[in-house]
Amino acid sequence: MIEIKNLHKRFSDNQVLRGVNLHIGKGHTTAIIGSSGSGKSVLLKHIMGLLKPNKGCVFVQGDCVTAMSYDELKSVRKKMAMVFQGAALFDSMTIAENVGIALTNHTKLPKAEIAERVTTCLDWVGLHRIEEHMPAELSGGMQKRVAIARAIAMQPQTLLYDEPTAGLDPIRANSINDLIVNLQNKMDVTSIVVTHDMNSVKRIADQVAFLYHGQIHFEGTVDELERSEDKIVRNFVEGIDDLELVATKRE
Repeated sequence: MIEIKNLHKRFSDNQVLRGVNLHIGKGHTTAIIGSSGSGKSVLLKHIMGLLKPNKGCVFVQGDCVTAMSYDELKSVRKKMAMVFQGAALFDSMTIAENVGIALTNHTKLPKAEIAERVTTCLDWVGLHRIEEHMPAELSGGMQKRVAIARAIAMQPQTLLYDEPTAGLDPIRANSINDLIVNLQNKMDVTSIVVTHDMNSVKRIADQVAFLYHGQIHFEGTVDELERSEDKIVRNFVEGIDDLELVATKRE
């Protein structure tokens, strides 16, 4: 279980998070939605402990992650993994080395066992016999799958995805969405997905949190989101910004 309480974050004069409160249930997929620049990725990095807030706390299984030292965070991070928006693969490493990097650096598993787990993780994301390829040899969609394979290699309890379908065509985006659902069911992990892609939200999410002006403006199921009569929620779901709304009223 993850509990975010009164989280504030400022960068110079830019107040990004303004008191975020959010409960993320264990074993569920929660989509965090919002417009570009709304603070979704900043919130995700606080959950992972990559950023420190100006105020508030992120609790993971009762422990305040945002108050932990670097050494204390190590044990927490071993139970969590992030899939970054741009895949963030190491260009100079093979696919096998990319997927197995955390196993090599943070476990004492023998090389043969690491290699076996790397192959298993690649199989789970639908990639076969590419261990010796380099990232530049793969398509964008395949690189995203490799990034997910790397994330699950340490068998985390929580998976965090930052815009996992960004830059992909609809067919490849849907395959990533299906993969997120399949992994959640297979591994019984808690998944947190930052996205502004409503198609992804409908396919993957058990719960949805809408981040607006630095706060959670809506929290509920996909069905509740679609039935919401709140103007701000409706504008986002239907892709209408305030300027378009004003122009429509004038006409």
